[in-house]
Amino acid sequence: MLSTLLAFLGACTLIAASPGPSTVLIIKQSLRSRRSGLLTVLGNETGVFVWGVVAAFGLTALLAASEVAYDVMRIVGAVVLIAFGVQALRQARHTGDAAAGWEGGEKSGWAAYRGGLLLNLANPKAAIFAMSFLPQFVPRGAPHLPAMIGLAALWAVYEIGYYSLYVWFVGRMRTVLSRAGVRRRLEQVSGGVLLLLGARLALES
Repeated sequence: MLSTLLAFLGACTLIAASPGPSTVLIIKQSLRSRRSGLLTVLGNETGVFVWGVVAAFGLTALLAASEVAYDVMRIVGAVVLIAFGVQALRQARHTGDAAAGWEGGEKSGWAAYRGGLLLNLANPKAAIFAMSFLPQFVPRGAPHLPAMIGLAALWAVYEIGYYSLYVWFVGRMRTVLSRAGVRRRLEQVSGGVLLLLGARLALES
């Protein structure tokens, strides 16, 4: 059991360390404030847990088996990514007073949580991955449903801790990152990356 748990946490670390849309959004929101960054993390991990529960009940198998359902989610996910990218580029254009930008981040807690949740739930790859990833670590002889839900909860909690380190690091760099020019460039980079990821998802067959 212990070796299975350690292997699971090791796999979770590799997954979290892999760059993706969630990582970009978390860093982007952390530029606004630590609160926005942490709430984005909580939203993203709520999505991770939801997909884990859905996978536990076997519902993601329907998504994997239905090309139409997958394509609909893929297009929705691409639209969400592109919308976040456009938003970041617009924020970069209007970044003038860095201090105001940080204060604005403090007022957008629900938007930050909702953004992290939406980005995860709109990603069909997250659903399919949860379905293929979690069952590998269910202990032999353990009840499948409770074990899968427990693993999904552990996965989400572990990633909250992992991504909180990103938020903490951005906060420590606040003096540098709060400069208008630096902040504008980072918004441009994150927006461009989100646009590219959205376009790639939309063009996948």
